[in-house]
Order: sequence, then structure tokens, then C-alpha cells
Amino acid sequence: MFDFIRKHMRLMQLLLVLLIFPSFVFFGIQGYSRFDDSANATVAKVAGRSITQAEWDAAHRSQVERARQQMPGIDPKMLDAPEFKRETLEQLVRDRVMLEAANKLHLVTTDERLRRMFASDPQFAFMRQPDGSINKDALAAQGMSSEQFAQRLRHDLTTRQVMLGVAGSALAPQVSADGAFDALLQQREVQLQRFNTSDYLSKVSPSEADIAAYYADAANKAQLMAPESASIEYLVLDLESIKKTITVAEADLRAHYEQNAARFGTPEERRASHILVKADKTASAEERAKAKTKAQALLDQLKKTPGAFAELAKKNSDDPGSAERGGDLDFFGRGAMVKPFEDSAFALKPGELSGLVETDFGFHIIRLDAVRGGEKKSFESVRAEVESEVKAQLAQRRYAEAAEQFTNLVYEQSDSLKPAADKLKLEVRTASVTRTPAAGAAGALGKAKFLEALFASETVSNKRNTEAIEVAPNQLASGRIVQYTAAAMRPLQSVRAQIRDTLARRQAAALALKEGQARLAALTQGGPATGMSPPEVISRARRDKVAPSVLDAALKADPGKLPADIGVSLGDDGYVVVRVLKVLGRDPALADPARAREQFTQAWAAAESQAYYNALKTRFKVEVGPVTGQSGN
Repeated sequence: MFDFIRKHMRLMQLLLVLLIFPSFVFFGIQGYSRFDDSANATVAKVAGRSITQAEWDAAHRSQVERARQQMPGIDPKMLDAPEFKRETLEQLVRDRVMLEAANKLHLVTTDERLRRMFASDPQFAFMRQPDGSINKDALAAQGMSSEQFAQRLRHDLTTRQVMLGVAGSALAPQVSADGAFDALLQQREVQLQRFNTSDYLSKVSPSEADIAAYYADAANKAQLMAPESASIEYLVLDLESIKKTITVAEADLRAHYEQNAARFGTPEERRASHILVKADKTASAEERAKAKTKAQALLDQLKKTPGAFAELAKKNSDDPGSAERGGDLDFFGRGAMVKPFEDSAFALKPGELSGLVETDFGFHIIRLDAVRGGEKKSFESVRAEVESEVKAQLAQRRYAEAAEQFTNLVYEQSDSLKPAADKLKLEVRTASVTRTPAAGAAGALGKAKFLEALFASETVSNKRNTEAIEVAPNQLASGRIVQYTAAAMRPLQSVRAQIRDTLARRQAAALALKEGQARLAALTQGGPATGMSPPEVISRARRDKVAPSVLDAALKADPGKLPADIGVSLGDDGYVVVRVLKVLGRDPALADPARAREQFTQAWAAAESQAYYNALKTRFKVEVGPVTGQSGN
């Protein structure tokens, strides 16, 4: 049926028009809008107000985009996981709860507080211009106007106040802190006797009958199966493959070189010394005038005796970092100093003095001491770098068009990858794969999303191309199965050694368990402690010494009934007999009491905040609908 549709595409399009158009006439466009009702479906409610599927989808797309920007190599499948989508919905619900609580509590953020926060918070430094105003270019890169940014910041500050009273006033009782730290840091002196499975392997020998019975047991079938596999052909379209098809004229390479000459050379750096007469921009006009007069007097003196610069800097400069070095600032490049200072320093010649240079810090007198760098590399020496750069830029521009062609070709001519390969000059690659990525697999073959598409039932049965799969940013892949091998039970002969090892380990573990339990029984009846290890100290902070189950058993022993003998099974690894001798209290070397108390208070505050949030959810009647964690994205 699908073959008929592909071969008669125009006919099918005409039939669809004939079927759909009368439907609009008889039922109207409104009838078709019902198909989009899923976008308006309610996925959660807060205080009776709905959060729709469309809002969830939009929030999830924003989360995905942020994650991709912060971690370009992240697996796209992880971002589409139900857990990640569910987390987005939880965050939407939390945001609505906080907003509702802020409204009920009449919490607001004033314009003045908004300005103070923007001007002082380090996290907004990259958004501030040198004069303190907002950097609209930085905002535009994030898709926001200054009004939208202010609205978002006001929203965040207002809703943050809801939890601030709880989180900022938490007091952790000393009794609770002591109990928690005793459980974490308390030490116990123990003796151990280990009955390791490996010590009993030489005493067991699974029979052929045992091996045959294990092989025939249906419960063991899954671990003895050979996984389904396939020989495949596949194509990858990425920027590198497009770059290989691009030829750039020599004239264009030279033009790019000339336009970016500053980047194809050694950056120019300048060494300068300065004298600063401090006058902050917040100082009064009278104070700044006084500082300017002092600076001018120093400049006049330097013009008469230039050799006194270092001495005057040591005595008069208000920059403590450079004053003791005679004003020396060492070498610096463009962008390292405030703009008025930089402009002046890069306009001077070595040995030359500046006039008074005014900045937000005060008034500077600058002397240029040396210049280095700034040499331009020849075109011939950087030609390969220039060509790679130009091709990369052109490949980025052409990628969208090539991606559309790739997507259409692998779908429309789905019985072969050759048309797409020929059109876009791509290499048809081959590989042998299973449904899960092999250890160390890279590129498309390392992406579960691509392999799942290859092993989809239709792809396997029809040996058609998969759709174009995005396996990484700016990277598409499509593949087809050439030869498929279904999952099958391995022959007994090929898994005999595997079964024998499994049975031997089980039998050895049973022997270890039997002897260990006998040893424990002897100890509890007053037998001698021969064979036990020398006493050693264990705690949760030194968990590397013993298995977690052994540690848990030792710490659960009643301190009022010591010594206490305990047996701990390690499953296929054996058995351990533990004798708990003493309770030693906390290890003072493992935690600073003051720091530990601070951390416990933070944990306590987090727990109280969560409890308060849960109470708010109840108060505002939060309802999360019957969703599975998957949005309609």
C-alpha cells in the first residue's frame, strides 16, 4: 500500500483535495479545530487555573534549548525522556504556586529594588554596559526585550520572597543535629571474618547434568540469548560533510583574510605605567574638581622632570596594586582596561606621557613604556586556516537547505540511500549493529535514538530507509537494514563455559554461606574468636573499608549489648561474620563541628521549605492530571 502511495503521489494529493475541500463546505473550519483540542487539554491545575498541554510543550522546548546551549554534546534522547518532561511540568506547577502565594500575601518588588538588584548582582554582570545600563544586544541574543527581562526579574524576585521567610529563618535543634551526625559519623570498632566465594571455587565442580538443566530452564533464557543484530548502510549529513563539497575562489579567501586581518596576527599588547588620583563617579563635583587639580599639578611636574614618574607614582598614586611598582601595570591587551584608559594608552608612542584621562575611578596620568605584538601573519602562512574558516561559514549557511534535501530524499526514495548520497556527495557507510549502542561507539552508531529507528518493525520488515534522525546539533543520519538477524538462543556449546562459571560461583557461594553460618553459631554460643581479623574502626564516613550491607549491620547493633555477633550474606560474593566490640563516637578528623552544624541547618531549611511548599500545594488545590510524563512535544 505504501509503495502505491509513493508511486502515485500526485494522484493521492488530488484525492485528498477532493475529500478535504467538501468537508470544509459542509462542516466548516470549526469542525477541524477539534483535532487541535489536545493542545488546550489541561495537564494540571493550581487554585482552579489550568496549565495546558500547549504551555507544558512550550516550557519543555525552552528547557531543551537551554540544556543544549549549556551542554552541546547532550544526548537528545535524554531531553525527550519522560522524567525530564515531568520535571518541566513540576517546575511550571511550582511557579504557579509561588505566584499565587505572592498574590495572597501581597508581596511586590519595587522599581528601586529591581534597579539595585540588577546593578549589584554578579550574575547580571554580562548584561550591564560600562555605564550600568542594560546591554540590549545580550538580551536580544536570548530572545528578550528589556521590558520582558524586567518583567521576568520582577516575577522571580517577588516569588522568591514566598520561601525566603521559611528558608532564611530555619533553626535546627541541637538534639536533632547530634542524632543526625551520630548516625553519619559514629565509629564502631569491629572484628571481621570473611568467607569469600572465590576461596571455595576449587571445591566445586558443576556436572554436565547441572549445565544441561540450567540451559533448559526458561528462567535463564534471557541471559543466554544472542541479541538481534543487523548489517546496515547509513548516511550522515553534518557540517564537515558539507565543507568537503565546497570550493572557495582564491580571491574570496584573500578578501576574508583582509577583512579579518586583526585575527590573523599576534594581538598587540602595551606596557604602561600610571598615576591615579582617586575620585569615584559617585563623588561630589567639588571632590572630583579637587582630585583633578591635584592630578594636573602632578602632570605639570612630570612635564618638567619626566624621570621622576616612578617616584611620584609611589608617593601619590591611589592605585595600591601598581603604586609600589612605580605605577607599572605590565603588558595588557585591548579589553583589559576601561575604555577611556585603553583609548589613551593605545594612542601613545613609547616614552610618551598622556594628558589627564578621566574614568569612573578618577584621574590618570599614563606613560607608555613598551609595545609588543601586532605583527600581521602572511596570507600564505594562514591560508589553510582562512580556507577552513570560510568553508565552515558557508557550510553553516547551506546546512538548512541540505538538511531539507536530505530529509526529503531518504523518505521519497526510501528503497536506497544512493540518491541522497549522490545528490549531497555523501559517503554510504556500513556497519554491524545491535539495538543498543556498542561500548565506545561514536557518532550516529552511538545514539540509541538512531538504532531504535533502525530496528523499528517497519524498517526491519521492509528494509526501507529510516527517516532523517537528528543525532546531534547540525547532524542528521538515515540508515537502512541490509541483513537482519533475529534474537535467538545460543547453542549450548557456545554458552557452556558461561553456564559453568555461573553455577560454580553459586555452588561456591552456598559453601561460603554454610561455613559462615556455622562460624556465627559457634561464636554466639561462646566459642573462641580465633580467625577473626584484628580490631578495626569503621563508619559511614569510611565506607570504603567494608561492604555497605556489613556497615549497616554493624551500625544497627545494639550498643547496650556488646560484644555483638552478626552474620551478613553478600549473595554470590560470600558471607561475613561481624563482631562489634565498641562504640567510639564521632571521628573529629572527618568533620568540622561548626561547618557540619551549618550544613545540617541548610538541610533542615531545605526540608522546612519543602514542607511549606507542600502545604501551599494543598492550600491552592494543586491537581496534576492523569499524565504519563510525556508532553505532546
